[in-house]
Amino acid sequence: MSDSRWLERFLEAIQAERDAARNTTLSYARDLTDFSGFLAARGRDLAVAERTEIEAYLVDQADRGMADSTRARRLSAIRQLFRFAFLEGWREDDPAALIRGPKRQRALPASLAEADVDRLLEAATSFGRNPADRLRDTCLMQLLYATGLRVSELVSLPVAAARGDPRMILVRGKGGRERMVPLSPPAREALAAWLVHLDATAAPGRPRSAYLFPSRGRRGHMTRERFFLLVKDLARFAGLDPTHISPHTLRHAFATHLLAHGADLRVIQTLLGHASIATTEIYTHVIEARLKELVLERHPLATRDHALEALPR
Repeated sequence: MSDSRWLERFLEAIQAERDAARNTTLSYARDLTDFSGFLAARGRDLAVAERTEIEAYLVDQADRGMADSTRARRLSAIRQLFRFAFLEGWREDDPAALIRGPKRQRALPASLAEADVDRLLEAATSFGRNPADRLRDTCLMQLLYATGLRVSELVSLPVAAARGDPRMILVRGKGGRERMVPLSPPAREALAAWLVHLDATAAPGRPRSAYLFPSRGRRGHMTRERFFLLVKDLARFAGLDPTHISPHTLRHAFATHLLAHGADLRVIQTLLGHASIATTEIYTHVIEARLKELVLERHPLATRDHALEALPR
């Protein structure tokens, strides 16, 4: 088979077996196409590629200035492809099985101070060109900060999930996993106001959109890219630096602010839709000061005169 056929079959498999999101599939396609192009430039293809050529590709990536995280992601895609090819009988070996890639560096997530979030939420109420835009923008921002949803989860929310003044909404996340997320009173108020507008402006006799944030585009709902630009515009309007603010920053703010106010890490994991607690643990840096305070105030020795001072340093 040609390399293009290999990739086509592999991508079809991960879509069918893992219910991979569209963006995940596109990411695999980009990474593996890049590797295939590297092989083609050397007169090789996926059917005959050897371990040394995969390692040469990783070295080439480093020479081109690719980040460790990018190289690790691409090696992961290559491993999965060759594992799939081995199981399907396309190859008699797995040349990527024993290759160790660069260790991913877990960067601390960017976040926002609570006062900055308040400025963004306030900006949403007055930035839009007309009342409809302002109602929509306010609903989007309140929902994002109240729930910590991923951007794709937020813009594709079905309108049915928001009917009936819910205290919680059902969200379908990565891998088709569903979870319930609670709504804050400001989010419920913004949601109710947006629904009133949608109902009042619905065209009689025409089918209504299934989405909470409808659009005339091909997908039928606001795109991730459009919302990304909207958040940047709101940041500028609020007097904040837009280069450091994105929808994902608001998701991080949701998690860090909850942790700073004493929320349990397992609860945060559930609300964010993380499959592993290890992913959520990166947020614990924000509560270092709180942990110190708890030890000094709650530890049994803290209630004894000079006991803490007597402890070995």
